[in-house]
Amino acid sequence: MEQKLPLPPFTMETALQKVQFAEDAWNTRNPEQVCLAYTIDTEWRNRTEFINGREEVKAFLTRKWEKELDYKLKKELWGFRGNRMAVTFEYEWHDKAGQWYHSYGNELWEFDENGLMRKRIASINDLNITADDRKLF
Repeated sequence: MEQKLPLPPFTMETALQKVQFAEDAWNTRNPEQVCLAYTIDTEWRNRTEFINGREEVKAFLTRKWEKELDYKLKKELWGFRGNRMAVTFEYEWHDKAGQWYHSYGNELWEFDENGLMRKRIASINDLNITADDRKLF
C-alpha cells in the first residue's frame, strides 16, 4: 500500500510538514515525482481545467512546466482539520518570449488515510511582472 507521510489526521506540526513537502516536490518540476503524492483516482480543478487520475496529473504537470519556465513556488498553510487543508501559494515563472509572471491563489486539499491527496481545488491568478519585480528566487 502506498503511503505519503505524514498521515491524517493532521496536527499543526504534520500539516506544516505536508505543505513543505508539497512545495519541495513541486519545485523539482518533475511530473513523475510530483504525481506520486496523489491517489490513482485523484480529482483536481486547476483554474478551469478538470483533471482526473494520476496519469492526467502527470500529463498536466508536464504541459505546465514546458510552458512555465524557471518556475519557483512558495506555499503557506492557511488552515487544516482532520484530513483537509487550505493552502495559499505564490509562484513566479516566465514564458518562452521572456515575459515574467507572478501567479498566486488558494488550494483546498483532501487526503486519503494513506496521506495521498485525493482532491485538489486550485484558484489561481496571474500578474505580468518584469524580471526586476521578481521576489522568489
